[in-house]
Formats: sequence, C-alpha cells, structure tokens
Amino acid sequence: MGRALETLARRRRLSRFLARRVAAFASLLLALSAAPLAAQAHARVPWAAGERLEYNVRLAGISSGDGTMQVMGIDTMRGRAAWRLHFNIKGSTPFGTYHVDDSYDSWLDVESLNSLRFEQDLYEGGRHTLRKYDIFPARSMFHQEGKEERKSVAEPLDEASLFLFVRTLPLEVGKEYTFDRYFDPKANPVVIKVIRKDTINVPAGRFATIVLQPSFNTSGLFSQDGHAEIWLSDDDQRILVQMQTRFAKVISLGLQLKKVTYGTPAPGPSPGKKP
Repeated sequence: MGRALETLARRRRLSRFLARRVAAFASLLLALSAAPLAAQAHARVPWAAGERLEYNVRLAGISSGDGTMQVMGIDTMRGRAAWRLHFNIKGSTPFGTYHVDDSYDSWLDVESLNSLRFEQDLYEGGRHTLRKYDIFPARSMFHQEGKEERKSVAEPLDEASLFLFVRTLPLEVGKEYTFDRYFDPKANPVVIKVIRKDTINVPAGRFATIVLQPSFNTSGLFSQDGHAEIWLSDDDQRILVQMQTRFAKVISLGLQLKKVTYGTPAPGPSPGKKP
C-alpha cells in the first residue's frame, strides 16, 4: 500500500512538472509570435483608426457620384503592423457616357510609413484593370502579381498612401518638396508644391485650407497631365477637403468633403503633433 501511494505521488509530481513546462513553452511561443508587432514603435501621425472622409464627386463639372477615404485600422502585413487604407471614387458623366469606379487599397507600415502592399481595382470608361503589388522596403524591391520582381526604392509610397504622407509634411507656403519615394522608380520624383492658403465652403462646412499641387510620372490621380490640386485642412488633422484633377487627360474630376468621421487615437502621443 505504501509503495502504491509513493508511486501515485511521484506520478502527480511529474504530471505537475510537465504541465508547468508545457505552459512555459506555450507562453514562450506566444511571446515570440507577438514580438515583431510589439517591438514596432508607431510614428506620430495626424490620423487615427476609424477615420472616414466622405465626398461628393463631380465628373465633367456635374455632380455625379460619391467618394470615400478611410483609415480602416491596423492590420498585419508580412509580420509588420500596418495602417490599412481604402480610397474609392464612383461616378458617371451626364447620360452615362463615361463611368468611373476606382478603388485603391494600401498597407502602410506604422513605424516607417513605407508602403508594404498596394492594390488598384479600376473601372474607367468601360475598361477594368486590377493590379496588386507587394512592396519590400528592406530590399528596395516590388512585385506586381503575374510579373517578375523589380527594383523599387528604399522608402516607398503609392498613390493611396501619398494622401496620408503629405499630411505629415510641414507644408510651408511657397515651398516645394521633392522625394524619390514612389515605389516604381520610373515615376519619380514625387513633387509637392505648396501654392497658397485658402478658405473654402464645401458641403461639410467652411474650412481654412492649404492648397497643394502634387505630381509624379504616372497615369493616375496625380499624373503630370492631370494638373491636380488638393486642399488640406489648415489644422492638426490635415484632412483632404477638396481635390481637382483630370482622368484620361480630358475628364475633369472634383471631390468635395461632405462628411467627416474622426478616428479614435491609439494610446500614446496625441495625433496631429509632429515629431
């Protein structure tokens, strides 16, 4: 009887020992899997998760659709924490002669503010184009789905993330900011000209703004042929209030802010204050 009790006690001690070792190993695995995200500092930015900006869209000077620009939250991209951005423009010219339904999605590293992935789903004038890019800042390379990997730049941006990036700049009137940061080097340089300050009325209200002219060598929203101008609010948030540009070199596109939903800042430094 004594030996049986002793054997039972040893088995119980062994069982508790193994349980502690398994629990410790599981905790270690959990810590290691979370480490890449936990180690990332967040760059101070003037936006927050949940920000949603809604626009009236004008094509060829006629009110014809809607647009949205959203900071959907923080996602994970290849083990990195990334801002998940979505931008959509939808509208038609009078009598439906030209229709546009364009979506841009971007994943922007929360620490470096470099693009990690970019997707375009474009429907313009009866033509549908879908492009997906994985971008690798550490290697200065990018890969378009269905094509060979190509050389990129060290601190890449795309068309969607550019809207957010310009909000982090000092934006002094009369200054011109030039960057070799578009992820496809053939489109560089990215040029941001700060033209003037202006106070404008849009459906969302009256805003003091800073007027910019962004351009780079692409066929998108900020192509050199589009002669784009954007109005950012002259405050800590620097939201996009108005935009004027051209599609397909001849179709004018205008956005006017009609509704603002500000996001909820993450714990830490207040957004809107520059580093």
